[in-house]
Amino acid sequence: MKNYLVVFMSLLLLASCTGYERVLKSNDVNYKLKKANEYFEKKKYSQANQLYESLIPVMKQTRNYEPLYYRYAYTFYYLKDYLSASYHFKNFFDFFPSSKDAEECEFLYGYCLYKESPKSSLDQTYTIKAVEALQSFINVHPQSKKVSEASKIISDCRTKLETKDAAAAKLYYNIGQYKASGVAYQMVTRNYLSSTKIDYYQYMIVKSWFNYAKASVKSKQEERFATAIEAYKELVDTYPKSQYLREAEEYNTQAENYIKKIRDEHK
Repeated sequence: MKNYLVVFMSLLLLASCTGYERVLKSNDVNYKLKKANEYFEKKKYSQANQLYESLIPVMKQTRNYEPLYYRYAYTFYYLKDYLSASYHFKNFFDFFPSSKDAEECEFLYGYCLYKESPKSSLDQTYTIKAVEALQSFINVHPQSKKVSEASKIISDCRTKLETKDAAAAKLYYNIGQYKASGVAYQMVTRNYLSSTKIDYYQYMIVKSWFNYAKASVKSKQEERFATAIEAYKELVDTYPKSQYLREAEEYNTQAENYIKKIRDEHK
């Protein structure tokens, strides 16, 4: 009985494949479009995708091209090929800016780029592109129901970018590249003003410039210790309740003592 069932299922699968191949090779455009839509409705997105792709060259300039291309873009989305989906969603709202689906596709363009965004330790090109695309969407469609979701995604992306940039700054510090560390932390404070860790980054600027000054040749030390002191003053003035003030004050005191010693030596 089991053998009969296996044979039956195999024949059914073969018939199904044969049917699809027949549709794909058909020259009847309307028939092929009808079958492509049926495959789409049945969630057979791979088959629908190939049929839609074969129809694109002959369907341009027809009334069926817009809904065809809309579904074609979605086949990539449902197949989780987000990079291709982003490309075709962008094409859709570029090709059909007055379409009722243009706003939806503009959002999905940014959303698919976000889905391509990797973990924070990897290259963040698609994260940056997602932020740019979704911010543009918000600017163009400020009343859209998708604004809240787009804003949340942008926030998530910025957190990921912040994590990567802060990790790079920390690495510079850990390997003793204190000037690079100070510059990198300064960039982090400028780029992520709303961060909950902003006072920590400013504290790390103090530490970085202090250690950079300490490792410098004597002729450069006074100037560089002064930079550390200025960074400390900015921490105090901007974040007077920071938990890092006490530790930063120790570096500031040491920097002042070093400057005093250097000046005494030149008297």
